[in-house]
Amino acid sequence: MDLMEKNLELVEIQKLEGHTDRVWSVAWNPVSSHADGVSPVLASCSGDNTVRIWEQSSLSRSWTCKTVLEETHTRTVRSCAWSPSGELLATASFDGTTGIWKNYGSDFECIATLEGHENEVKSVSWNASGSYLATCSRDKSVWIWEVLEGNEYECAAVLSEHTQDVKMVQWHPTMDVLFSCSYDDTIKVWWSQDCDGEFECVQTLGESNNGHSSTVWAISFNATGDKMVTCSDDRTLKIWGTDIARMQSGEEYVPWSHLCTLSGYHDRTIYSAHWSRDDIIASGAGDDAIRLFVDSHDSVDGPSYNLLLKKNKAHDNDVNCVQWSRGEGDRLLASASDDGMVKIWQVATKP
Repeated sequence: MDLMEKNLELVEIQKLEGHTDRVWSVAWNPVSSHADGVSPVLASCSGDNTVRIWEQSSLSRSWTCKTVLEETHTRTVRSCAWSPSGELLATASFDGTTGIWKNYGSDFECIATLEGHENEVKSVSWNASGSYLATCSRDKSVWIWEVLEGNEYECAAVLSEHTQDVKMVQWHPTMDVLFSCSYDDTIKVWWSQDCDGEFECVQTLGESNNGHSSTVWAISFNATGDKMVTCSDDRTLKIWGTDIARMQSGEEYVPWSHLCTLSGYHDRTIYSAHWSRDDIIASGAGDDAIRLFVDSHDSVDGPSYNLLLKKNKAHDNDVNCVQWSRGEGDRLLASASDDGMVKIWQVATKP
């Protein structure tokens, strides 16, 4: 059934309290969901220099903090990301390092610390196979690390084409193509023509080709990887598309093109956008609100997206991150805010 025809709302399931400073980011463990018989696990990172690991009880469905990762980073932990296996958690910090934590079930151990960036590391992302890790920094660079045996990480590339602070790195969900977005108002696409080749910038999406007019904060892909959403300080969301079949054939890089722009839905900077597996885009912004969008499926002039629902005052302060769970059907959304809270939400039909 068309979601637009349903009377839906975003229901707050639980507020997760514990961080003592703003919460910057949240990340769902990719192999944990009730559908898989494993309790959902969520990581959150904060200006209090810590990462918290939260788990949902399969019986009570309530969330509790299982462990706190601390005493490794000396400054804000800005970003965290699970490896595809769910066994490793990478943490990017303003102390200039990236921590790699191994999940031993009941506890975590920091097994590697990646150094090289000149200052604050802003974001971290694993590729689909877990063989590469990307990081980015206020030093304007993007680093690609190769994951070796024995908990070793080797710098495979330093990419320095951004002219300002790089806010986020994100690997494509099915291919070894890397995307980065920056305070320089652009999104850059990095691609290697062959497996052992060097990554190079093959496309820059900027204002001249229907891109953003101010800082780009986040990037997310739909499940099939043929569409991408970006969000910005210009208070818009932009949808981009590519010919994924041609791209996956591996013969050549296929450029991304602008499909549509969503504007007028947030009053302030949009800090986060995330595309769910069942095709709902969530956005979180400096107006303390969360918005959900879906494909209208009826536009003659190409793709367009409708506002599915809005949640004003989702938090008491800026919404820094929104992330959909990977479990099928439960439609859980986690959000992180300057108010120090993590919240778990569910899309539900109004009673």
